[in-house]
Amino acid sequence: MSTSTQAGPALVAGPASSKSKRKDSNLRKWAEIIIFVGPALVVFVTFVIVPVIQAAYYSLYRWNGVASLNNISCSSPERVRGTSCFNGLDNYIQAFTDPDFIQAIGNNFFILIASILIQGPLAILVALLLNRKMRGRGFIRAAIFVPYVLAEAIAALSWSLLLSPRGAINSWITAIGLPAPSDGALGDPSIALWVMFGILTWKYLGFAVLIMLAGLQSVPEELHEAAAIDGAGWWKTQWHITLPLLGPTIRIWVFLSMIGSLQLFDMVWVTTSGGPLNSTNTMAVYMLKNGQTAPGYGSAIAVILFAISLTVALVYQRFAMRRDLEGAITRGVR
Repeated sequence: MSTSTQAGPALVAGPASSKSKRKDSNLRKWAEIIIFVGPALVVFVTFVIVPVIQAAYYSLYRWNGVASLNNISCSSPERVRGTSCFNGLDNYIQAFTDPDFIQAIGNNFFILIASILIQGPLAILVALLLNRKMRGRGFIRAAIFVPYVLAEAIAALSWSLLLSPRGAINSWITAIGLPAPSDGALGDPSIALWVMFGILTWKYLGFAVLIMLAGLQSVPEELHEAAAIDGAGWWKTQWHITLPLLGPTIRIWVFLSMIGSLQLFDMVWVTTSGGPLNSTNTMAVYMLKNGQTAPGYGSAIAVILFAISLTVALVYQRFAMRRDLEGAITRGVR
């Protein structure tokens, strides 16, 4: 009788104790999330989300960066001279009616397409060759990757000096009896963009090769051995086995290359500042040159650049990286 009387309260207290433990576990889980994610979230909101919102707000004004912003009509001459008047979408209309900005957009997409069609296959070819056992492979890998390690400003300045009218490149061309560009390779509007793309390929090819080499390590060697037993040659094995299995790596590199091409700035700014005759201008370079004197207009260019980059990224993820993303996301897990 006494035994059942003592067991009764323990049985009653069991569910409440279990519920308390679950509550403590949930609190501990949320505390860990806040501790580890909170600082990164604060930094992201402060330096990404807030500037994007501010840029969108400033883009609606004709502003000199000094005067206070007021939601006022531009019809008042006094307010117009203050260069802080609200002008709605006029900055965006001005941007899309400016031939220089349209050319800058075209230059960005030229570099994007050329990177995918030329830089990508070249990186895959170099990675396939360097993945084989060969003498001096380590030195060649290091030599290809060294340009990527260099700071963009140093690399751009070095090439601008080499390709100047009195630079080493013109001297070498003249020494072998060929006509050298009088204004240097970067001073000729007809070839400047191609020369800039060559510099970018030299700079970033090592990064692409590194990514491809990392992807090649995940290709099972047994498949190559099986193909060799079946009589397949090296090139046929790479085409039918290696490249399909390298697909996820290639798609990731293409995504990174697209975003980098659309936001290209530092190499172009240091090398040519968008010249000659805006032939190497990019959206980011155009934004800086115009935003220095008209921050409102520069903010509109920044919003357009953000919108184009976001749209390209979302479309590419939706159609090209759909299989990769679906494989990485687990739905319905509790």
